[in-house]
Amino acid sequence: MKPSVFLALPLGKPFERKLSDRFTVVTDPAERGAAEALITVGSNVTGAAEMNAMPKLKLICCFGSGHESIDVAEAERRGIKVANTVGANAATVADLAVALLLASIRKVVEADRLTRAGKWRGDNPASLLFLRGLTGRKIGIVGLGAIGLKIARRLEGFETEIGYTGRSEKPGIPYRYFRSALDLASWADTLILAHRADETNRHLVNAELLKALGPEGHVVNISRGSAIDEDALIDALKSGTIAGAGLDVFENEPAPRADLVSLPNIVVMPHLGGGTSEAIVAMGDAVIANLDAFFGGKPLPNPVLPS
Repeated sequence: MKPSVFLALPLGKPFERKLSDRFTVVTDPAERGAAEALITVGSNVTGAAEMNAMPKLKLICCFGSGHESIDVAEAERRGIKVANTVGANAATVADLAVALLLASIRKVVEADRLTRAGKWRGDNPASLLFLRGLTGRKIGIVGLGAIGLKIARRLEGFETEIGYTGRSEKPGIPYRYFRSALDLASWADTLILAHRADETNRHLVNAELLKALGPEGHVVNISRGSAIDEDALIDALKSGTIAGAGLDVFENEPAPRADLVSLPNIVVMPHLGGGTSEAIVAMGDAVIANLDAFFGGKPLPNPVLPS
């Protein structure tokens, strides 16, 4: 018999067909008790209660790299392995980070709106003229994993200077390393969040860090909404403490704060960083690779270990 897998949310018919070729796929929560594996996303809570509802569970597989709402320690205690698809969507997310950065720096959304309204060059506010571009900027990247590294390599082509921070300095990396996000922000004029966000770095971007970034600074977040103190960000955007922000993620999804998304110096997306067709296929294939390895008695390609 095929191993039984509970698919906790719809992830597209092509992926589900591939999954069904190898496994018995369960989609009804009332029938999940017989499943040996769970496919979910990192933002879906999977703790003791969810594990209790699946007494045969042996593997939790995250569609995507995030696993912030998975109780990995509890899973380990129960002998349940956890895997993700880290790196599968790295190129796509990196592309969006650069797009958000350019859109924020050059005020693309605001200029688009004004042009559609019939306001042209001299009719536009002075804030749209003589903007500082991307070339020559100091780009600080928080988290130089698969996504952060691809962001850095893309931005090298814009003749920028790149620095980063993370848990430790990476050998063989040509970029300048900073021991803390605050040190990085004090050096940089643009900060891109590409780290794994969890409770240990909640509100990493706070009022102190935004002040350090400075009035020409821009923040881009393609990590998780919890990484930014949104009260502090709103204050900084309104007061001119920083110049702008580009956000694909928010603390309150799928209903981000109206007082945040209504600000004119912000560019927003509805958490679509990994949402291209090729990234979805790659993540689906990575999920299946984890399942195949697990049920084949082989090491997981992308294991998630307790912090």
